[in-house]
Amino acid sequence: MYNSRSNNLIGFHGCDEDVRDQLLIKPNQVKISEKPFDWLGHGFYIWENNYDRALKWAKDKQKRGEIKKPLVIGVVFTLDYCFDLIDSEFIEMLTLYYRLLEKDFLSIGKELPKNKDVKEDEHKDLLIRELDCAVIEYLHQRIKEEIINVEHTPLKEFDSARGVFTEGGPAFPGAGVQKKSHIQICIRNMSCIKGFFLPRK
Repeated sequence: MYNSRSNNLIGFHGCDEDVRDQLLIKPNQVKISEKPFDWLGHGFYIWENNYDRALKWAKDKQKRGEIKKPLVIGVVFTLDYCFDLIDSEFIEMLTLYYRLLEKDFLSIGKELPKNKDVKEDEHKDLLIRELDCAVIEYLHQRIKEEIINVEHTPLKEFDSARGVFTEGGPAFPGAGVQKKSHIQICIRNMSCIKGFFLPRK
């Protein structure tokens, strides 16, 4: 079963002022993230309907000296065929490809990457997601290879990925709700991005 979602959605991308201005002027020149610890694999990241969380993320990057002026740009986008990790079907698919990756690594005598904590994170949320990224990128690569090599495969490349993440410690003592819980979108097919805008304050 394919998950097709063509309705326009609104999200926010935290970034430096220069990046925001470039996206407004040249919206077809989108720079994707290809870090080995990207939570949903490589692509362009959006906080679904969460301006404040996007701005907080950008401000945290400023504190680490990674950007100069933290700002937020609005994004109009579609999910299209989405690797949606809110859907059990795709979680099961992720588990399957993890096992295939594990088998490949064992066959060459290598250890799988690991998700890691950062020392300043008191909540131990495993913010460096090298294992998750490796599994998701492996999944995309294997699907791409099958499409090329198998004439009548039912597989199709994903346009986007979506996940719910809980982090930041409880919102209050004993709470099940976490302070930094959010829905994150990773756009792989840039045609899903319909445009950028300046959010109203």
